Parts: sequence; C-alpha cells; structure tokens
Amino acid sequence: MAAIKEYAKNDAQEEIREPLVRVDNNLDVGDGSGHGSTKGDQWMVYLSTFVAVCGSYEFGCGVGYSSPTQSAIRKDLNLSLAQYSMFGSILTFGAMIGAITIGPITDFLGRKGALRMSCVFCVAGWLAIYFSKGALSLDIGRLATGYGSGAFSYIVPVFIAEIAPKNLRGRLTAINQLMIVTGVSVSFIIGVVVSWRALAIIGIVPCAVIIFGLFFIPESPRWLAKTGRQKDFEVALQKLRGKDADISHEAAEIQEYIASLDLLPQAKLLDLFQRRYLRSVIIAVGLMVCQQLGGINGVCFYVSNIFEQAGFSPRLGTITYAILQVVVTGLGAAVMDKAGRKPLILVSASGLVLGCVLIATSFFLKVHGLALKASPIFAVAGILIFIGSFSIGMGAVPWVLMSEIFPINIKGQAGSLTTLVNWLGAWLCSYTFNFLMSWSSYGTFILYAVVNVLSVLFVIVIVPETKGKTLEQIQGAINK
Repeated sequence: MAAIKEYAKNDAQEEIREPLVRVDNNLDVGDGSGHGSTKGDQWMVYLSTFVAVCGSYEFGCGVGYSSPTQSAIRKDLNLSLAQYSMFGSILTFGAMIGAITIGPITDFLGRKGALRMSCVFCVAGWLAIYFSKGALSLDIGRLATGYGSGAFSYIVPVFIAEIAPKNLRGRLTAINQLMIVTGVSVSFIIGVVVSWRALAIIGIVPCAVIIFGLFFIPESPRWLAKTGRQKDFEVALQKLRGKDADISHEAAEIQEYIASLDLLPQAKLLDLFQRRYLRSVIIAVGLMVCQQLGGINGVCFYVSNIFEQAGFSPRLGTITYAILQVVVTGLGAAVMDKAGRKPLILVSASGLVLGCVLIATSFFLKVHGLALKASPIFAVAGILIFIGSFSIGMGAVPWVLMSEIFPINIKGQAGSLTTLVNWLGAWLCSYTFNFLMSWSSYGTFILYAVVNVLSVLFVIVIVPETKGKTLEQIQGAINK
C-alpha cells in the first residue's frame, strides 16, 4: 500500500512537471484568450473585478486616513503626542495579523467569504473610530481596520487572478494597486474638508458596495474545483466567460491541474521550502522585499518633510505627488498585458534608481551649501521620477505575480507568508526612515538606490514572464 502511495505521489509530481496543456494547432481559440472557440461576454469578469477592488480602495482609505486627521483627532480627544503615536503603527500591526491568518481562512471560507469577513473587520473598526472618546477605542478601531486592510491586500489580487482570462489578467489584477493609491489620495483630499468622524463613516462605503455586490458575482471557479464542487465550478466559470462561451478547454485544464495536486500530500507551511515550491517563494518574497526596501514608504509617509527639507513647497509637492501616482498607476495597469510583467518592473526599478540618485544629489548639495538654487529642482524631479517609476511597475507587478505563481494547494500558506513579508518591509522602511535621515539625508537615498540596483539584477536573473499564459501553465513551469 505504501508503495502504491509513493508511486502515485511520484507520478503526480512528474505529471505537474510536464506541460499541463498539449496545444492542438488545429484548435480554434477565437477570442485569442485560449479559453474556448466562442467569444464570450465578459461583463461578469468586469463586475466581479469592480466588487473586489472596492477592497483595495478600502485598503487605501485606511492607509490615507491618519495624515489629514492627525491634528483634529489629537485636539478633539485631548491626546498627547505619545498617546497618538501608536495610531499610525497599529494599522501596520493589524495588517500583519491579517496577513498571517488570511491565507488559511481564504482557503476555508472561499474568496467571497474572506471578502465578507474583511468587510466586517473594517466596518467594526471605522465605527469604533467614529464613536471614540479616547485613545483605547481609537486604537482598537485602527487595529480592526488594519486587519481588514491586510486581508484585502492578499484576497483581492488572488480572487481577480483566479477569475480573469489570461488576456485580461494582468491589467485587471493591476487595478488593485490603482485603487489603493486612489483610496489614499481621495482620503487625503476629503479629509481636508470633512471632520475625522465623518471621514471614518465614509470609510464604510466601500465595504457596503462589496457586501452588496457579492450577492451578484460568482465564487472563484478554481477554489470551487479545489473543494470538489464540480457543478458550482462549471456554473461559475460559464458566468464569468459568458453564456455562449465554450469553456470546455479551460475547464479541462483547471481540473487536470487540480487533480494532479490532489494526489500530493496536504501542504503545510514548511512545505513552501521544498525544492518544488522554492522558486515561486523566492520570486514572490524577493519582489516584496524589493518593493518595500527600495524606499517607497519612507518617501510616501514623509513626502511633505522631504519637500520642505529640500526647500520646495510641501503642499504643492504633495498634491502633484498624489495626482501623478494615480495617473501612472492607471497607465501601468492599462499596458501590463501588452508590455508584459518583466519589462514593466525592470523599467520601474531602473527609474527608482534614477529617482534616488537625484534626491540624494539634492540633499548632498543642500548639506554642503553647493548650487542651492538647483537643490529643490533635483528634489522635485527625483521625487516625481521615483513615484512615477514605482507606480508604473514596482507597485502593482509583485502583487500580480504573487497571485499567479502559487499553485492553489499552497496558495493560502504562500500568500500569507508573502503578504506578511510585504507588511514587515513596509513597517521596517517607515520605522527606520527618520533614523537614516538623521544619520545622512543623502546617504539614505544612496542606500535605497543600491537596493533598487539589486532589484534590477534580481528581476533579470530570477523573475519569469507570465504574460499570455494560463495560471496552470505558469504554475506548472515554475513549480517543478
């Protein structure tokens, strides 16, 4: 009996190593997506994506809440700076807890169930903030919204990647990042004109849209197939591809791959470090490290201070920064499926190096009293190049690739690990930024430039191109 199990295990491993789809050159793929011979009406894919990315927008609302409300909250609740200081970092702490726990929860409840649960945490958090009379309830609310934000940061790209056809998957998944930065920017703008309690109530709106919208969209077909719900799987896939679409080819490919995975032992966290999965873990975790340690959160959280130290108007600089971030992120999402993931992230990382060098030059000139009129020009150019470069690729592509490369049997554990690394990196960058700036303002950005140079090398050597491939083809090629 043991020999039979071992044979089945080895046979399954060999099967996954082989190409999952043997392409028939006579197959008419009609719409170019490889998902059938009849072009389907994909309005359900777009509706499902819209509902899901409201979670990304909610994430952005949480991140953008503290900046415009800090002074008003401290004044209304009579909080000292020490009492308020936990308010920002506790969001990150909550997000870390969400990142650790949400993967297995998503595998158990399904993608829609996890979205509902995340909404519950966010709504509870916003209400706790709205009714706050002191620091404790304020921090509890921030912790809850942080948990929901951390959960959304994993669930949204995974859900979109699992429902989207391969010819749309990149741009639809990249909308995740677009909606995050939109949420941050809108919260910043609205927070200037409404009270902090009103802004907390406004934060509930995206959750209401999600909860209502989930009644009209299907569950992830791949999750349904993984849980053995064959009829529901076929119904969900047909809804997503259109009632007249031929889903037989795509359905067979998904079922073949999942059947192979089912022959393998139940995946545990330590299994992520087996040779089979190690490359995908290195790619996902490595990209998250590159994304966060390249300096984005230091620049994002302290952009006003950077402009002020460089001698440029903080208000004008911050507004320009916010607008550019949204516009360029949208552009990156639009071209991702045409340009490819790897070229975008290489251009992005290279631009980050240039941006860091220009900012470092600005601070060097200012510190040494050289070319003082040129210093603000270098600072503004560097910041705008930095955020534009980050937004075109490094902001979205790591999340897109994370959602694509992990097989569904380890996606929960792998996604939790990857999301946790991302939030830890975000905390580490924001926590150390002021210390590094006290050590050396220009040295800080030289250090970030070095990290981004290493990111370019990492992408060239390690990261594959996934454009135009199904999830099963991607995962079969990487995890072998």
